Amino acid sequence: MGKIYLVDVTNRDGVQTARLGLSKLEKTMVNMYLNEMGVYQSEFGFPTTRHESNYLKANLELVEMDVIDSLRLEGWIRATVGDVDQAFRLVPQLKHLNLSISTSDQMIEGKFQGKKDKRDIIASMTLAVDRAKELGAESIGVNAEDASRTETDYLLEFATAAKERGAARVRYCDTLGYDNPFTIYESCKTLAKEVGIGVEIHCHGDLGMAVANSIAGARGAIDGGQDAYINTTVNGIGERAGNADLLAVVLAAKKSKGFADKYELGGNVDLAMSWKIAKFAAYAFGIPIPINQPGVGANAFAHESGIHADGVLKDPENYELYGYEELGLGEPVLVDTGRQICTGEYSGISGFRHVMSQIEEVSFANDEEARKVLELVRYANVESQHPLVEDELLFISQYPDIARKLLTFTPE
Repeated sequence: MGKIYLVDVTNRDGVQTARLGLSKLEKTMVNMYLNEMGVYQSEFGFPTTRHESNYLKANLELVEMDVIDSLRLEGWIRATVGDVDQAFRLVPQLKHLNLSISTSDQMIEGKFQGKKDKRDIIASMTLAVDRAKELGAESIGVNAEDASRTETDYLLEFATAAKERGAARVRYCDTLGYDNPFTIYESCKTLAKEVGIGVEIHCHGDLGMAVANSIAGARGAIDGGQDAYINTTVNGIGERAGNADLLAVVLAAKKSKGFADKYELGGNVDLAMSWKIAKFAAYAFGIPIPINQPGVGANAFAHESGIHADGVLKDPENYELYGYEELGLGEPVLVDTGRQICTGEYSGISGFRHVMSQIEEVSFANDEEARKVLELVRYANVESQHPLVEDELLFISQYPDIARKLLTFTPE
């Protein structure tokens, strides 16, 4: 049996959500948390975009340093030779890539306006795969954008061409959230069985079925004899109605009726990281966690109804499928209501050393050493425009050279 691997796309699909975004330090923290959680891969950014270059190279350096020691970092580009060349020119250390191109009649006709036909789509994709391999890519995924509205025969032809060129898997993109669990199961099973390639499932929530479709698609890929790779975002943040929520996908895979008995998550996913990463993403994006969010919403473990309260007090399993402790919840949240000393873009050395003294892992030999870190903290605050959390302050103090690269931009 194949396994299900998590490919989080918060740092690609999440950050391109309208009116939202993350600083380069915040994107790095997401990668750090995903690594700690045991997620297989992060689609960590756009290698052809110049303002991403220092961030991408800095994160790849964290991999070389074994700070990020299990999470694979993969970049997203269009499936063109030009994009491949630009990606490796700007970020030569790249090892993993996803190459994306539209495959449905609607998008081929509607986006390319007669400039490309179906043969051109496959030709562009295969030439891009060839070029990526020439330049040293160790793994290549090929994305069929709008796969759920693509004719099955053409989708199989596209995936077969990708496999023959050496692609490791094909991404089945339900770009508009058009699928349902029944149709996506059949499509992913057919892809896996007929082409013999791993299937990556990328679902959106336009019809409210992103998580259900992701689980059904993964089941189809495994029933077809291949590994499945589910795309997620933290808190489900993504374009329009969002993507499949990371925690909800993990809970569905581990806790839904009979699923885990046959379909296994690859790697060791630590559910205890759920609250920490959800809370950070909510703060960094400036989007509160919905009250009814699975697992981490304020009402996820709240019981008011008399029958429910009585039942859960007698035995939590009467009304809870899983315990809050499993998700890293249960500790009280302390809120200072008296004097507060904060770090910011205008902080001084005295206040900064006071704040940092509250973090056990941090100590400075003298003011000069502290000032070097303070300067980086100031720049990080300028970029994010809100106070840094403790983990960000700790990261900067532990890896100042990496932080400096994250905060360095060189416009043309």
